[in-house]
Amino acid sequence: MIRTVLGLFRVFDFKFTIDGEENIPQLGGAVLASNHVSYLDFTFVGLAAYPKRRYVRFMAKQAVFDNKVAGPLMRGMHHIPVDRSAGAAAYSSAVTALRDGELVGVFPESTISRAFVPRTLKTGAARMALEAEVPLIPVVVWGGQRIWTTGRKPKLRRHVPIVITVGAPIEVTGEESAAALTAVLHDRLTKLAEEVQSAYPAPAPGEETWWQPAFLGGTAPTLEAAAPIEAAAIEARKNRKRRGRRPQA
Repeated sequence: MIRTVLGLFRVFDFKFTIDGEENIPQLGGAVLASNHVSYLDFTFVGLAAYPKRRYVRFMAKQAVFDNKVAGPLMRGMHHIPVDRSAGAAAYSSAVTALRDGELVGVFPESTISRAFVPRTLKTGAARMALEAEVPLIPVVVWGGQRIWTTGRKPKLRRHVPIVITVGAPIEVTGEESAAALTAVLHDRLTKLAEEVQSAYPAPAPGEETWWQPAFLGGTAPTLEAAAPIEAAAIEARKNRKRRGRRPQA
């Protein structure tokens, strides 16, 4: 699967910039907590660990594992399914993997940010790092939203710059609360994302700017404007799931 993905990257000639890969430990467990702007983010986070021949186990929603195509691939790569109505089993599996010395990838925003800046974070990533006593490492990915993101059909562009930046590990002493550690993570992710986004090539004159955050002059919604759109999308998914569970007449 990795060879296939790397081959696709070459076909589309994505222009990768990977910074901070030295912050990924050569041995031992760690939580890689990433921002979330596209459906391709998990492949990019995994790419940052690949030079050290380390593999990242990602926590992904159960629907991905239920898919006829994606499901066998996700299970074969030993990723961790998350049933959002009963997440204790997934959490326990992730902590066990961390204690066994594996890297676990988490998107603590829980869904793609339509504003393309970090949303409020769930505390799961911090709780796992605290319980497993492993580093919590912020990761920022940028550029993938131009290819495939929520609310838009995938557009297989070539030569798109993709930036992956691994931040310095956040110290986990075991004395801080999960909420306090999550606040530190959000601050680190936000600052790191702003640095990456500000340095990224600006849209050419006349080029669409929907993928550019509002603070850089793009037409993406602000976090406040995106919130009701995201809430409506989540409710629509729940309704579709409820309809799918109704018994047939």
